[in-house]
Amino acid sequence: MTASPRRLGIAGLGVISRFYLAAAERLSEWELTAVCDLREEALAPHRGRVACHTDHREMLAAGALDALVVAVPNHAHAEVCADALRAGVPVCVEKPLALDPADGRRLAALSREHGVPLFTAFHRRYNDRVLALLRRLPPPDAPVRVESVRVRYLERIEEHIGADTWYLDPARCGGGCVADNGPNAFDLVRLLLGEHPSEVVAAEVVRDAAGTDRQAVVELAGPGGRGRVELDWSYPGEVKDVLVRLDDGTELFADMLDGRPGFKESLWHEYEGILRAFAGLRGLPDPSRAVDGGLAALELVAAVYATETDPGLPAPRAPRPALRAESR
Repeated sequence: MTASPRRLGIAGLGVISRFYLAAAERLSEWELTAVCDLREEALAPHRGRVACHTDHREMLAAGALDALVVAVPNHAHAEVCADALRAGVPVCVEKPLALDPADGRRLAALSREHGVPLFTAFHRRYNDRVLALLRRLPPPDAPVRVESVRVRYLERIEEHIGADTWYLDPARCGGGCVADNGPNAFDLVRLLLGEHPSEVVAAEVVRDAAGTDRQAVVELAGPGGRGRVELDWSYPGEVKDVLVRLDDGTELFADMLDGRPGFKESLWHEYEGILRAFAGLRGLPDPSRAVDGGLAALELVAAVYATETDPGLPAPRAPRPALRAESR
């Protein structure tokens, strides 16, 4: 007997919501039943089709949800997630989990207290090219092991945000490229190093005249191997790729945009992967473990900013020309 689809709500109808909406429509596991946004123009296309709300608490109080996607601006993640967890509603939240690790830890505690999953949507780990690379990695008991992972996340941010100008407000975004693109890149390092923890061992952050971090190079290390993350919000074009080096000298490469040349074209299948994984959390033996990845990425973002401001380290560098894609 086929299980009934789970009733899904979406809080926040900005630029990313269209990928969730399309994925929910295509997947049998989900049925969109409610949306929430402060703007009437965002709600208008959904009126008469699903329940529409301007307050997420009102949506939760209606009691017609089995799960909630949180795609509001970053600074509001912690509040909306906390309210959903207290209401017993499983949450899929856009990265970052929160702006501050302390808020992330409080959310993790709420997840444990209420036994409700809190899942961060790292869409790049569902990219088909990344998954193909993952299948090529040696198993844990093989004589050859992963030595290092490099992730590049290069783009011009203004081309990707549409009307969501809050990305350019550090108080709402949580920072710049490190706060927003960093979590996706750090999560890929974690995935490809076998989900082992990593720590920041070096970080170079370049800020623009307004003080927003537009470029960063971060070196990571942990029991699974080394990681290098290159971020750029001023890159002329778009590069999203991964290079894995094994300790026998083998290099494995994945271009996350390969085969999908259209603007943001890769996101359609990646967000289907998110909602499939979110549906798979039903009946998880320990729902509170779903928060681990989001919390790990948030801690690394904070560590980069802390390393940058360490009085024993050089001051942040002035703006420089955009990073260029190097040959692989």
